[in-house]
Amino acid sequence: MPVEKVVIEKQVVDSLLSYSQMSYPREGILLLRGKVKKGVAVVSGVVIPPAAVHGEGFSSFSWFMLPVDSSFLGVAHSHPSGNAMPSEQDLLHLAGRIMVILGYPYTGPSSLRVYNSRGRELPFEVE
Repeated sequence: MPVEKVVIEKQVVDSLLSYSQMSYPREGILLLRGKVKKGVAVVSGVVIPPAAVHGEGFSSFSWFMLPVDSSFLGVAHSHPSGNAMPSEQDLLHLAGRIMVILGYPYTGPSSLRVYNSRGRELPFEVE
């Protein structure tokens, strides 16, 4: 069943915002953990990917460095430009069921946008 809605736990949003602020002016990247049930993805944790690369205008890591773990839902990364829309490269390299993009200045949930695996924006709420 495709993801139609996303619920992100408040401590996850706080972690995403803090990591993005610390990474600025470079992009930050984190893995999202959680579960999907009846079309609703619940994001309950984040993981810093091993050997991640953070640059100005890009961030990356190797999926081959990760253990097999069915709780990985997707990736969150920051856009220091402030534009939280996915770039062409974001869509080409989208991995997982959802992608969260945080746009500078990373001040709260309004800095976040959530997309499905096809790049369509999804509604989300913070709990």
